[in-house]
Amino acid sequence: MIEIFDRHSEKGEEAIRSILERGDGVATTAINLHEVMYGLEKYAKPVSDILQLPILNYTKEDSRRSVRLELAAEKSGKPVRRTDAMIAAIAISNQADLFTLDSKHFRPMTSLGLHMLP
Repeated sequence: MIEIFDRHSEKGEEAIRSILERGDGVATTAINLHEVMYGLEKYAKPVSDILQLPILNYTKEDSRRSVRLELAAEKSGKPVRRTDAMIAAIAISNQADLFTLDSKHFRPMTSLGLHMLP
């Protein structure tokens, strides 16, 4: 998300073009919103663009799912960050494909039901 909202990022420009060409809807999670807004507020950049995206909230069921994802990843020897497990759980619950420029953090969860865009 940070790359996409950085108007000077070529990677971000390519990413948004790829997403839009697929014709899929675009949303973010409440967790990603926090991460991006923190950076934007910290560096005094405008936050209005990100606030226009639909938000996928973190539910009680997502909490249960993210715990299972995190524990399964640990058991497989490929631990993941807690917030990444939470984001993955939200994507799975919403039957949404996860688009990220940092796929190494999420790849261990693809065998656990997470679908990622290339």
